[in-house]
Amino acid sequence: MSEPSDPNDQFDDIVDAETVRDPDLAVIEAGSRTLRTQGGPPPGDPVPGRPQDPELDKALREVETELSTRWGETKLEPSVTRIAALMDVLGDPQRAYPSIHITGTNGKTSTARMIEALLGAFELRTGRYTSPHVQTITERISLDGAPISAERFIETYQDVKPYVELVDAREEYRLSFFEVLTGMAYAAFADAPVDVAVVEVGMGGTWDATNVIDASVAVVTPIDLDHTDRLGGTTAEIAGEKSGIIKPGATVILAQQPVDAAQVLLKKAVETDATVAREGMEFGIVSREVAVGGQLLTLRGLGGEYDNVFLPLHGAYQAHNAAVALAAVEAFFGIGADHARTLDLDTIRTAFAQVASPGRLEIVRSSPTVLLDAAHNPHGARATAEGVSEAFGFSRLIGVVSTSGDKDARGLLEAFEPIFAEVVITANSNPRATDVDALAAIAVEVFGEDRVVVEPRLPDAIEAAITLAEEEAEYGGAGVLVTGSIFTVGDARLLLRRG
Repeated sequence: MSEPSDPNDQFDDIVDAETVRDPDLAVIEAGSRTLRTQGGPPPGDPVPGRPQDPELDKALREVETELSTRWGETKLEPSVTRIAALMDVLGDPQRAYPSIHITGTNGKTSTARMIEALLGAFELRTGRYTSPHVQTITERISLDGAPISAERFIETYQDVKPYVELVDAREEYRLSFFEVLTGMAYAAFADAPVDVAVVEVGMGGTWDATNVIDASVAVVTPIDLDHTDRLGGTTAEIAGEKSGIIKPGATVILAQQPVDAAQVLLKKAVETDATVAREGMEFGIVSREVAVGGQLLTLRGLGGEYDNVFLPLHGAYQAHNAAVALAAVEAFFGIGADHARTLDLDTIRTAFAQVASPGRLEIVRSSPTVLLDAAHNPHGARATAEGVSEAFGFSRLIGVVSTSGDKDARGLLEAFEPIFAEVVITANSNPRATDVDALAAIAVEVFGEDRVVVEPRLPDAIEAAITLAEEEAEYGGAGVLVTGSIFTVGDARLLLRRG
């Protein structure tokens, strides 16, 4: 009888076989099939695995295959013409419920999850649309705080498919992968039906496919340089694109911003007669202290203070996300405008205590501690580095890094250099991952040759990092941080499995 094959080898084989497909869908397929060979995710994991039923799994794979024939998320034609046409033939499902719309450079998904948790705690039925996903495509569309089932995902796709094909036939370009998923999310929310939708933009704002909603609350998380080839080379230019989600009469919740970005956003708010609430002015963090498993906060909302709020996430940036999320929910309920009061404190505490944000300083192993973080640009990397330094007393930290080819790899590595004793350069399963040799050359310039290890395969890179963390007994407090891309985190999560 032959020996069972190594799951790590299976992962590489699957990725090699899938490279002819859309890059995003290849990662979906490879990652999820690897997970299935390892027995599925552990109980309580907020990230779903593949369906256990082979027929259902086959049906979901067929939908993914059809979606893979469309433009991927890196190929864009900046307009909302096609998604507007799809909404029209679907009967404008996005107008069947109020919405909270979220843009920004970093922190969007974590903020969306917090807003969702808060609204759910007040017994509102929620729909959440976020991107990209950590492991499985169904993560992108959530109802009542949980990703929709594979069955519902397939049913929703089949429901909208005839309308998608109708729009495809009329337009110059077919609907893209992201546009179809956006249409599916809005249709699923209307069908549920939800009381409120929490929607994260894919990129930018003005011409993003999600921007066919008229959200009563527009949230702008911190803006920094990212996607500069599409959004602009300065934070002011990027803010101009992202300000497109601000609709007439809306309430705008602004996280702390660079001065030039804030000026652009405030100008847009004036032009649209929107009400503005600014972090550090109308709302913010009163106090924050590190606690076991997270942090303890006192937040100042639009209506007053909320004390002793436990947030089970690490890093100052997550506290700022919490302040933004709270203000957004208060604005949704009319606090600070129509009502001068606070929301129920116990409900707020309960909601925040239940928040999870997979792939954001997420602990997936102990002895040594292995963290996963999806930081993919210098701004996010600096926030992650500060969070690690504050929350974990590592005596020695080893980095495992793979980035996407269109990102500022040097800036990201420079942000991590002060906290990494050594860095292991590798590649994730996404065909758009930065070439290992090219990334290693940059790492040598940033860290010096003696602090750089190269392992082209992610499983080998993680093993090497753990070995480096454990190699000297005196480093009992050593750890490993796997980062650089959401794809890197997704792959590592599949290999290590949460918990």
